[in-house]
Amino acid sequence: MNALSVQQVLEATGGILVCGNPSQNFSGITTDSRNVAYGALFIPFAGETFDAHDFVDSALKSGAGGVLTHKDLNLSTESAVIRVQDTKKAYGDIARYYKNVIAPKTVAITGSVGKTTTKDMVACVLATQFRLTATEKNYNNEIGVPKTLLSLKPDDEVAVIEMGMNHFGEIRYLSSIVRPDAAVITNIGMSHIENLGSQEGILKAKLEVLEYLSEDGVLFVNGDDALLSGVKAPRKIVRFGIKDESCDYVATQICSGSEEIEFDVAHKRKKAHVHLRVPGEHNVYNALAAIAVGEYFGLTLAQAAKGVEKFVPGDKRMNIIKTERFVILNDCYNASPASIEAAVQVLCGLESSRKVAILGDVKELGDFAPAAHGKIGKAVGRAGVDMVIAIGDNAKFVCRGAEEGGITKENIHGFKTRQQAIEALPNLMQSGDAVLVKASRAMQLEHVTEALKEL
Repeated sequence: MNALSVQQVLEATGGILVCGNPSQNFSGITTDSRNVAYGALFIPFAGETFDAHDFVDSALKSGAGGVLTHKDLNLSTESAVIRVQDTKKAYGDIARYYKNVIAPKTVAITGSVGKTTTKDMVACVLATQFRLTATEKNYNNEIGVPKTLLSLKPDDEVAVIEMGMNHFGEIRYLSSIVRPDAAVITNIGMSHIENLGSQEGILKAKLEVLEYLSEDGVLFVNGDDALLSGVKAPRKIVRFGIKDESCDYVATQICSGSEEIEFDVAHKRKKAHVHLRVPGEHNVYNALAAIAVGEYFGLTLAQAAKGVEKFVPGDKRMNIIKTERFVILNDCYNASPASIEAAVQVLCGLESSRKVAILGDVKELGDFAPAAHGKIGKAVGRAGVDMVIAIGDNAKFVCRGAEEGGITKENIHGFKTRQQAIEALPNLMQSGDAVLVKASRAMQLEHVTEALKEL
């Protein structure tokens, strides 16, 4: 990031300078006292189980140029000490200020499923024409979004920002920091329904992005999504889809392979061909969103289509791993009911003697969890999967649904823990199997993937 002065931090946060020189510049900003660069501003957060204010003194001794605090600290220092009402809010305020200094055009991306992939595809498209910074990994919360904005380079022309949420008001807050020129909502699923009550609640929370979308900004939505298709807003709306031919961007001639997918995209009597190096029809929607955003930023349809072809999936996201015995579809970074069903379709497209789905719990479903996991199991059975290995507190519901979906009892296995499942793998797996490994991040099923590789 570009240097910010003490005075600029005071302007951004409305803070009070307890001590220090207002003309001093900070070399950077950090929230980790173990990682303090010389001259950086250290911002401590107070959590439920820790308070980083306890490490302010050690940060200053490590060379911090100053600290933010919302507590009265007895410090003996010549470095800048700035008092604010809340350090976490101040972090967002500084990020908003810094973003306005750099002044890039900004794309905000949210949705229940596919946010990170869509963000990466949008970045691939726009990077062909612009200097940009995009969210790393899935740093998409009240800490990650400011972190991304504060990593903007002075010559950046575009920022591509992923925004996640699990409560009402979070997208509103993040949008107030990002102030997007364009926004994408990928779909409305069941992620975080425990906190939001219903899919209608999820839609309402996602649409908070409109409150800070620029007046001439555009909202891009999945036109095939039952809830998004009917959205109305005081902004221009661009729809993309596969099934609804009235969408602004439509994919046709879809040709799926075990490791790739091709299609034509049509928009206003123009067509372009797209060849993605990742399987799954769900990725067609992600690519359509990226192409539509590309045209909004001035690329031609052909240029946007060519740009999205540069996309390569991130670690643990729809990675196909071939071992001597198995083909492993490693997609264990995160999960929702919809993304599991999409991944199962990819599994069933792989060439193999058997299709095996190793599925862990989907988190944050609350009272919806039993029915949702049962539906997952039934969908897996009906898709043509030969064996299900379910792991976690909701494994019994997946197993019950799988039997209802047509999988025989001897090919349905439920385990309470990941370790129990790993120990059973040698007796369950056969050479030639294609295996899907998928669950919410908290289940850490990458350990199952490693066990399969060792087999």
